[in-house]
Amino acid sequence: MAITIREISGKRGLKKFARFNIDLYKNNPYAVPQLIFDEVGTLSKDRNPAFDYCESVYYMAYDNTKPVGRIAGIINHQVNEKTGKKTARFGFVDFIDNKEVSKALFDAVEKWALSKGMNELNGPLGFTDMDPEGLLIEGFDQMGTMATIYNYPYYIKHITELGFEKDVDWVEFKIFVPERIPEKHQRIANIVKTKYKLEIVKYNSATKIVKDYGQKIFELINNAYANLYGYSILNQRQIDYYIKMYLPMVRLENVTLIINEKKELIGVGIAIPSMTKAMQKAKGKLFPFGFIHLLKALRGKNDVVDLLLVAIRPDYQNTGANALLFSDLIPVFIKNGYKYAESNPELEENGKVQSQWQYFENIQHKRRRAYLKKLG
Repeated sequence: MAITIREISGKRGLKKFARFNIDLYKNNPYAVPQLIFDEVGTLSKDRNPAFDYCESVYYMAYDNTKPVGRIAGIINHQVNEKTGKKTARFGFVDFIDNKEVSKALFDAVEKWALSKGMNELNGPLGFTDMDPEGLLIEGFDQMGTMATIYNYPYYIKHITELGFEKDVDWVEFKIFVPERIPEKHQRIANIVKTKYKLEIVKYNSATKIVKDYGQKIFELINNAYANLYGYSILNQRQIDYYIKMYLPMVRLENVTLIINEKKELIGVGIAIPSMTKAMQKAKGKLFPFGFIHLLKALRGKNDVVDLLLVAIRPDYQNTGANALLFSDLIPVFIKNGYKYAESNPELEENGKVQSQWQYFENIQHKRRRAYLKKLG
């Protein structure tokens, strides 16, 4: 093969960059194609507020005129300042099963990272925790989700043979919805609610929840996630961006807020009907029919629900307050006929999060990994 690497820029180039993933997985029943419009927005400096503290570069590999791979190089300066490290990230990476292609892509990003003064490369990661992260290493026969990466098994061998080693793992759970709230779980929720004077808050107006708690939800997420791997604090422009992105699209019955006696927000759970099948039908396009599939998934019958965002304020994380979230959400899940919930990625050592699934039938069905390589 005669592999050439080209740096990608501009709206037309970014569309081709986003399209490559969709074409590579078009016959795979488990992959979830992202909407091209959304991915281009994430990659665009003029649309993604993460560029307030990030920089990036995009490359595609070609065999003559045929695209055979893609990769992004990202530097999150906010995270580097927090950790004191000089780390570049790789993400949005896909390639055919050819080691000449994968090597050329990673060589390009490594050269770019070194030119920026970086001395290590890790990923796959996005600009922030709100982007899909972690290479799938277990669960290739499981349906993907809107918020995660799907990749072919051969990626693992390619990346490790290029000198990358495990940095961290995330695990994912399939949590089966019970016929009723487990008695022990409900008892804990009642005790915690009384002991800490907590209250569940629900809304039936998207406008009102945005006005009352939109800002506070993402401030809570910043607080709860601050010490997680690779997390960068969302700035105000990002908070505004995600309020507009997430809150108008959710079913409000799937949003549970917990406040204390001072009316402070101390917990949030946001679930969303699975968008997997709808996004597979949309094939990356919102028009002419993609939005219809997405709307049906959001508003119609669905067997699966994704736990999109779950956060408890750190000073309440050891109180059992998370039991209140699910004592409220489980009856909603039962009513809507959901068979199971997808946890989405949780750091493997995060026992606090994983302990909440002990009261429910569950399966750890996927695992994904962030890799690290020293440069120079």
